[in-house]
Amino acid sequence: MKDKQATYFITGISTDVGKTVAAAIVTEALQADYWKPVQAGDLDNSDTHKVKRLVKNEISQYHDNSFALQTPMSPHAAAAIDNVAVTVDKIKRPETTNLLVIEGAGGLLVPINETETIADVIRPTDKVIVVSRHYLGSINHTLMTIELLKARNLEIGGIIFSGDEHPTTESIIKKMSGATVIGRIDEEPYFDENVIAEYAERFRESVINL
Repeated sequence: MKDKQATYFITGISTDVGKTVAAAIVTEALQADYWKPVQAGDLDNSDTHKVKRLVKNEISQYHDNSFALQTPMSPHAAAAIDNVAVTVDKIKRPETTNLLVIEGAGGLLVPINETETIADVIRPTDKVIVVSRHYLGSINHTLMTIELLKARNLEIGGIIFSGDEHPTTESIIKKMSGATVIGRIDEEPYFDENVIAEYAERFRESVINL
């Protein structure tokens, strides 16, 4: 039986690689709660709003950001504009008895202040899911992300590939990283709750077995 306190941290190899769609799929697959600790910009249509629109089940709950910053920039810069001090110790995880999907901001080394990064928000008990999207340099960025997680003794749950299939890219990442491949999110014409539900069904067993 799945540990109802399990937490899944969704990170990406860069920005705009499909973390929010992946987070919605994992949230739907597990009927988990969703939480984004730090949102920078687009507060009227935040990632939490997007995931809530994409998830069909009525069990998932959506928890407030610890920090909702006005400017679409790196959190440390957006926080400076808002005159807010973002620190890991001020990021309080929501209390829930359900599974929890956590979505990071950008990649692991995105700074939240002058000394801490998104990687510092991750706990050793989190299962980290890495979202990788093919572009020139993505192999390097994916492998560096995996290496950083290993160096910090963080649990690598698996990789989700996003976008059009690139077999040589995906196969070398899988071989060199040794990470489990959960699946791939295709370049869909659109994403709505029905498309997300289809992917959730496809990914469910792999995610449950992380």
